[in-house]
Amino acid sequence: MDAKVLNQILDIAFDKKVSDVHFEVDNPPFFRGKGQLIRSKLPDLTAEDTEFIAQKILEQNDRELTPDILETDASYALENGGRFRVSLFKQRGAYGIVMRVIPPEIGSFDDLHLPKVLSEIVKAPNGLVLVTGPTGNGKSTTLAAMLKHLNTTRDYNIITIEDPIEFLFKSEKSCIIQREVGFDTASFSAALKASLRMDPDVIMVGEMRDLETIDSCVKAAETGHLVFSTLHTQGAVASINRLIGHFPPDAQEIVRQRLADILVATVSLRLVKDSSGENLVPVVEIMRTTTTIQACIREGRLEEIERHIENGRSEYYMQTMDQHLVELCEKKIITVDIAKSISRSMDLERKLMVS
Repeated sequence: MDAKVLNQILDIAFDKKVSDVHFEVDNPPFFRGKGQLIRSKLPDLTAEDTEFIAQKILEQNDRELTPDILETDASYALENGGRFRVSLFKQRGAYGIVMRVIPPEIGSFDDLHLPKVLSEIVKAPNGLVLVTGPTGNGKSTTLAAMLKHLNTTRDYNIITIEDPIEFLFKSEKSCIIQREVGFDTASFSAALKASLRMDPDVIMVGEMRDLETIDSCVKAAETGHLVFSTLHTQGAVASINRLIGHFPPDAQEIVRQRLADILVATVSLRLVKDSSGENLVPVVEIMRTTTTIQACIREGRLEEIERHIENGRSEYYMQTMDQHLVELCEKKIITVDIAKSISRSMDLERKLMVS
């Protein structure tokens, strides 16, 4: 393995529009395309190969590959502009690398087949907007589309805090400052505290990983800023539970009150294959915090939230995952079998028949 071969492999990944590239010892490079992991016909990688790849990645990040690095995040860029988000880790004593392809252009809500109500959600003057879902299901891409919309329609000062920086923005109507953890700041929480002295209108935090970061995001939203972030949760109720659960039991009652006051919306995503099997489309749950849902959060009646989302479709353009699955089935965009495999509801079949 040398730099030329590595970049050729990554060029192929970028050109073929795969989502991820895997480098692991005793296997050839794998590509994930259209949701499927595909074994390439290239030679198996040795421990020396993956160590070389790890060194090249960290070298571009002005870092050295030292024995104490057991897992880390980084980025990697090709000369043609192709960019990757990198997860580097040790496995059985050797290095493994997974590289996520970052699309060259940020799509609009229409390009990404996202609900139009997102353009209303991002107009909130302040508060917290959460984008949630499993890894690799479009959270970062959706966040980027939201910031792109603000960048072209609002004269805001937007600060992003990421690990690593994924999509690169050029300031248009807004001014965008992008800070990377490890390069430009020591941590998410340190950057969040500093950002409050940087005249922000909007703060985007790549991920709420720990209690300190979550508390800082909540405080930023409470002090009049619009805050965007992500969680690895499925659905509004799980996201609210996850946030509250990070706090000590004796603080959770107060956190519920705080969250009810500042939560603007949750956007929960799953990517599924369309009817052709050739493309991925998003299935999206949208929850907007109405006064009724605020009361549910304050009083701990979270089990009622899904019903209120379902009932709020016509007035607030909210939707449950099942409602969107039914809509996609009706439009023949996805198959019923795909819908059944994604739904967590025992009631989906009845909903499909009723529709």
